[in-house]
Amino acid sequence: MTLLSTKLSLDEIIDQMLSTVGDSKEQIFEISEKSRKEYESLQKELNEVRDNVSSVIDKTERTEMQARFARNRLAEVSRHFKDYTNEDVKKAYERANELQVNLAVLEQEEKQLRERRDTIERRLLQLEGTMERAEALVSQVTVVYNFLAGDLKEVGEMVEDAKEKQQFGLKIIEAQEEERKRVAREIHDGPAQMIANVLLRSELVERVKSEQGMDKALEEIQDLRTMIKSSLAEVRRIIYDLRPMALDDLGLVPTLNKYLSNLEEETNMNVRFSSLGQSDIRLSPNLEVGLFRIVQEAVQNAYKHAEPTDVQVKIELKHSYVSIVIKDDGKGFDPSAGNENSFGLMGMRERINALGGKLTIDSAPGKGTVIMLHLTFDGSAGQGSDSA
Repeated sequence: MTLLSTKLSLDEIIDQMLSTVGDSKEQIFEISEKSRKEYESLQKELNEVRDNVSSVIDKTERTEMQARFARNRLAEVSRHFKDYTNEDVKKAYERANELQVNLAVLEQEEKQLRERRDTIERRLLQLEGTMERAEALVSQVTVVYNFLAGDLKEVGEMVEDAKEKQQFGLKIIEAQEEERKRVAREIHDGPAQMIANVLLRSELVERVKSEQGMDKALEEIQDLRTMIKSSLAEVRRIIYDLRPMALDDLGLVPTLNKYLSNLEEETNMNVRFSSLGQSDIRLSPNLEVGLFRIVQEAVQNAYKHAEPTDVQVKIELKHSYVSIVIKDDGKGFDPSAGNENSFGLMGMRERINALGGKLTIDSAPGKGTVIMLHLTFDGSAGQGSDSA
């Protein structure tokens, strides 16, 4: 399975999980809302039941007192039966019986109200637990949803980034192999051939001396010197391409000035270089090499891909920072789209990230390109990264 298909599968799985988690969150929220409404309704009923219990208790106490008086009255009538009429006895009995029945009814009502109160209170406790758990679940599901929508979504981007970096790594290997081949060809076709010729010509000097005389031999030696000087210049040029020695001797600004002047002569592009700030400041070797390579990559990209007529390089060097702007009037490109220029741009980004700086690219088809980089460091002119 390719990285691209893996990314698509992950995105589909994550989208499905997001949908499921979102639905579950809504269901939990509905349960929480129903529980809350029931809680509010039961709370209202509980208050009413409590009021009714208090009212019944008051009635029961009054009725019980009246019943006690009625029983006492009935007992007195019964002891002095002869002193009361049948009607008095009947009323006393009916009154005592009525109050006793009312008291029994009130006691039963109070019992039912208390049972209802206790039931409601137990249900309220259950609903409180349900709402607390629902709120906790909603919070947890929200965290999961945000993780799926945010952090886990980045997995797809990480896969894509891994694919891009894999391609970039392969491109680097390919570029390194091409560079080795180029250097090998240049050495073989240039210095190696010249040295071989010098060796052959040196073997002929003695023969020329014996056959044509010392003057002719000296001419041959002079030609050999010219060939050796030419070979030495070619070797120095190859070494300069691999690592400009002027960086170690002169520093970043003079080396850039020299490199861009040579590039202008070789390519016929109009290359303008300007320096602001303190051009004599020396940075750490890794910083100077890293910044030089970024500028080199930028102007080479412009020359190879943008077909510009004018390239401007501006550098501002201070004790605490360095800013570089590379601008061309070439055909431009879309930075968000993959193109033949993308690996060069990624290489520049990798370098500036390793140095701890910031790189921005502003370009559009037909509008040219502006590359800006900014790097801050401490007062000792920075500490470059070994990986630069």
